[in-house]
Amino acid sequence: MMSASRLTATIALALSTVAFGTGPALTQAGEVNLYSYRESKLLQPLIDAFNADTGIKVNVISASSGLDQRIKAEGENSPADVVMTVDIGRIDEMVQAGITQPIKSAEAEKIVPAQYRDPNGHWYGISMRARVFYVSKDRVKDTALTYDELADPKWKGKICSRSGQHIYNNALFAAYVAHYGEAKAEDWLRGVKANLAQKPSGGDRETARDVAAGKCDIGIGNTYYWALMMNKDADKKPWAEATRVVLPTFKDGGGTHVNLTGVLLAKHAPNRANGVKLIEWLLGEKAQKIYADSVYEYPIRAGVAVDPTIAGYGTLNADKLPIAEIAANRKTAAQLVNKTGFDN
Repeated sequence: MMSASRLTATIALALSTVAFGTGPALTQAGEVNLYSYRESKLLQPLIDAFNADTGIKVNVISASSGLDQRIKAEGENSPADVVMTVDIGRIDEMVQAGITQPIKSAEAEKIVPAQYRDPNGHWYGISMRARVFYVSKDRVKDTALTYDELADPKWKGKICSRSGQHIYNNALFAAYVAHYGEAKAEDWLRGVKANLAQKPSGGDRETARDVAAGKCDIGIGNTYYWALMMNKDADKKPWAEATRVVLPTFKDGGGTHVNLTGVLLAKHAPNRANGVKLIEWLLGEKAQKIYADSVYEYPIRAGVAVDPTIAGYGTLNADKLPIAEIAANRKTAAQLVNKTGFDN
């Protein structure tokens, strides 16, 4: 009987053959293979523009999960050149799986601030999203709040959130650990838990729904979800209209917690040069504008305008904490969620 690991590798290789064709075609000078956690339809404007500018064809494989296991199973035969993924949690998982290599791009280093790239060159951010508060327009008059205030007893029974173990909250909690240490982070999480209106559940959209329904006054969510509800999800627009976005900060001079959409270069990239070319192109002004407008994220490149809906939140004062430090504290944050019973 074939072992589970052997079966996984066989299936992955078979899927790669279906998606990309046989080996010789993989090394054609005019192609690059992109594995992505973003939906293909969101990437299509970028793919079309890159092809028009460079003549290089982009083959895309999209998935909601498991790309790191797939690439690892494919091994040296993996067609993957570039991986695009969201959140430092998934980015870090790719690196820890040993399936990436340093990108080595002077152009990327020039454009991406040091806090938004891997010190060892394995990943670069191409855009940012902020973890913010959706607050009730009617019941919350505060225009400035801190993450620390989530633990203030005045908000008892008035906070909604998705699971503390979800990668978006894990990163926020890890940032809190990085700022204040494990002991203070534990106290803070216990305070936030005490203020929850209900058991953490659903996603960021559902958090806005519950604020709109009066179940809570403050919800924790990512910046782009609110814009999507307001502009593209007609059935969810009332949830956005009943709320507004506050850009919270860490106290004592800290900024708003941000996370990334990032790109990595696969360890066995058959089209390495074209992979680096795609990464550098994604950091250009045209691509940064296209991507920011299509997914409602903040451009990583300075000087590129944000979408008007996102700009309407106010000026983003991004926290200066290096994203790599957040990655280093993810495990501690996850342990604290369990220790405090946050999700119970």
